[in-house]
Amino acid sequence: MIDAGELKKGVTIELNGQLYQVVDYQHIKMGRGSAQVRLRLHDIRAGHTIERVFQASEKFTRAFLEYRPIQYLYNDGHLFYFMDTETFEQIPLNEAQLEGTINYLKEGMNLEMFTYKGMPVGIELPVAVELKVVETGPGFKGDTATAGSKPAKLETGLMIQVPLFINNGDIIKVDTRTGEYLERAG
Repeated sequence: MIDAGELKKGVTIELNGQLYQVVDYQHIKMGRGSAQVRLRLHDIRAGHTIERVFQASEKFTRAFLEYRPIQYLYNDGHLFYFMDTETFEQIPLNEAQLEGTINYLKEGMNLEMFTYKGMPVGIELPVAVELKVVETGPGFKGDTATAGSKPAKLETGLMIQVPLFINNGDIIKVDTRTGEYLERAG
C-alpha cells in the first residue's frame, strides 16, 4: 500500500481493478478541512486520462510492473507483433495497448514491454527514434534551422514539422515524448 502523500508522477497504482499511472499530482490544503490530493491518472489499458480528488489520508495499492526486452517485428491489421528477446516468444498487442506509440515503431526496433501479473500492458519507447523522411517540400541553399519549418511525412506515416533544410530521404531524430524534430541523424 502507498499513501496519497507518497504518490508522484510516474507511479503506477491499482484503483477499482484498473491500472493507472500518475500523470500529475497536486496536494491541496483546505483552510479548515483535511488536505486533499488531486490526481490526473492515465488508464494504462484503455488509454484515456481521468482526474480524481482523494483525501490525503487515503491509501492505494501500488502496481509493480515488470519490464522485458522485446523487438518489434511487424503489424498485421490491428495487431502488432513483438518478440521477447530472451524467450523468442511472439507477443501480439492491439492498437489500444500501443496508444500513442504506433507512429514511432520500425521493424527490428528494440524496446521494453511492461507487464502486470504476466499480462502485457504496453511498451516503452526510447526517448528519441531515427526515422526516414519520405515526403517533404524541397530544401533550398541557404535555408537554416532557425528560418522556419515545413511539414514532413516520415516512413511510419507520422507527420511532423521539420526545418527547411531537411530533404526527402534524410534520416532525422524525433522526440517520442513530444513528437518534435530533434536533429538530423548522422
